[in-house]
Amino acid sequence: TFAQANVTGLAAVKQGLDTWFFLTADYAFGQDLEKDTANVVLKSGGKVLGNVRHPLNTADFSSYLLQAQASKAKVIGLANAGGDTINTIKQAAEFGIMKSGQKLSPLLAFVTDIDAVGLETAQGLLLSEAYYWDLNDDTRAFAKRFMQRIGRVPSAAQAGVYSSVTHYLKAVKAAGTTDPAAVMKIM
Repeated sequence: TFAQANVTGLAAVKQGLDTWFFLTADYAFGQDLEKDTANVVLKSGGKVLGNVRHPLNTADFSSYLLQAQASKAKVIGLANAGGDTINTIKQAAEFGIMKSGQKLSPLLAFVTDIDAVGLETAQGLLLSEAYYWDLNDDTRAFAKRFMQRIGRVPSAAQAGVYSSVTHYLKAVKAAGTTDPAAVMKIM
């Protein structure tokens, strides 16, 4: 949550998007993501105008989105993930929130989330991604291999798991053992 909060929150405030309202999943992850982002916004000279919490796997975000819209915050930070993020973005688009000038910032979003909402709906979202498949020759080569097996480009989570496992396996090979202490020295 720290990295996503810092990258997105800091960049937004630097662009003049300095008032925030958070729509937050009411469990530890959502609360931490909101707290980390709010701290960055405040330390960067921005203001937090309010927040509202929703249960995990919420189907109807209308009351939460109306509160966020009424705040007149320049940015509505989505401190949620997965299906909740996808549903929030789709419903915010139905309400015309982004077209009215407020920015919607999903604080944890993957390329698969953008695929799920569609490019038209995703236009204008303020987000950061820890991995992008088309960044350089190495990411494109990995994405090509992944796509041949899975049928789509990898998300940041999938690339992260691949990188972690590859790093571990190289350390095991170099150590000549799976003994944790020996592998850790190599890593």
